[in-house]
Amino acid sequence: MTGINGYPASPSVQAGDSIRLHIATSADHFRVDFYRWGSDLEHTGHAEWPGRDAAPGRSDEDWQWPAYDFRVPGDWRSGVYIGVLSTGVCPGKPPIDAREARFLLVVTPSFPSGRRVLYKVPISTYHAYNMAGGGSLYSTSRVTLRRPGGGVGGPVKGLPDPYDTTSPRQTFAHWDAPFIAWMERNGIQSDYCTDLDLDQGRLLDDGYRLLVSAGHDEYWTAAARRNVTVFRDAGGNIANFGANTCWWRVRLDEDRAALECAKFPPGAPAGTDPDGSYGCPDHWWESEPENALIGVSYRNGGGHWDGPRTPLGFTVTNADHWVYSGTGLRNGDVVGRDNALIGYECDGAAYEIDGQGRPRPTGQDGTPEGFEILGIAPLPSGWNLAAREPLASPHAATLGLYTATGTVFTAATTDWARLLTIDSKVEAITRNVITRLS
Repeated sequence: MTGINGYPASPSVQAGDSIRLHIATSADHFRVDFYRWGSDLEHTGHAEWPGRDAAPGRSDEDWQWPAYDFRVPGDWRSGVYIGVLSTGVCPGKPPIDAREARFLLVVTPSFPSGRRVLYKVPISTYHAYNMAGGGSLYSTSRVTLRRPGGGVGGPVKGLPDPYDTTSPRQTFAHWDAPFIAWMERNGIQSDYCTDLDLDQGRLLDDGYRLLVSAGHDEYWTAAARRNVTVFRDAGGNIANFGANTCWWRVRLDEDRAALECAKFPPGAPAGTDPDGSYGCPDHWWESEPENALIGVSYRNGGGHWDGPRTPLGFTVTNADHWVYSGTGLRNGDVVGRDNALIGYECDGAAYEIDGQGRPRPTGQDGTPEGFEILGIAPLPSGWNLAAREPLASPHAATLGLYTATGTVFTAATTDWARLLTIDSKVEAITRNVITRLS
């Protein structure tokens, strides 16, 4: 079978604008079929072009594959679109995930839509784990965005997920797709963007009440974080249904075509673990703790990457809160334990136990005053723990929220989306948060 792969010049495009696609194949002709991911996979159109071949490039350099311009129809709804590449007939309804012959494109609205929810797709994180060209941000300090992969279509760094073997962890199909499908099946109308759109300051001032992120949103630029903070301070709400959020700071090059991240302390020997080190230039928590925005940090949680883990869930600490409305949960009940809700990575806040026996944040790690811990899950031995200052409290996933003009909710675990359709309590909490904050 003739090989084919490709990537967009930019990960997002406004409806009605043109996008440049870069595609390489030895076939005489090829086609790309576009599918919007929502409650199901919807075929939205296709294009056909003569094929041109090109050699793979390096992970840190623009691959400069043959270019094809495609005008996105103005009536395409904002959403995540999967480009499926083929050298024959239309493949029908294909699987959305593959290590080749796929690319991801986010279509943003061309004018304010009146929708209240904006969903953020973490393109920077997907490219950080993308191994196309032989490297990722775990083996080099720079990766290009102009190569196959970045959510779909490329090889991915990481160990398999024993709880969902259908796709690698660091892919759109694994984290975002199930959350988006749940939203659209439940009538939650959302527009979509990438973290690189937020870096440019786009969309956040277009009337949205709630910014949603899910799964694994690990790599943030300073501009994206600054713009999201301004959104919160102007009354915008944030719902983070994930973890290991805003752990690394990245920079875009001047062409906005590559990501750079300085992970290691100067002079660090080979084999140094950057998560467990101090003096890393692009650790957010060493200069501007991510707690200040999302309330929690991976350095007070941890990760369990390889194989099944001890089943953990959140012990409810304030069942009267609106987050738990209609769930029937009481203090001391545990949410999600049967399906290993906590992991594979989770975030936490430094805390102490108050006079009523409930955990409350100390603020020692930068967690905002007023952050309410609504559920807690102390981590057992055997987890990978990130570097942090000595604290009296153990590492624990801490579900909660705070208000600073806008309200910020955090689910504090990457696997929240995995339980949406199999755990009624997780689903009810999600519905409460999105309904209230939007």
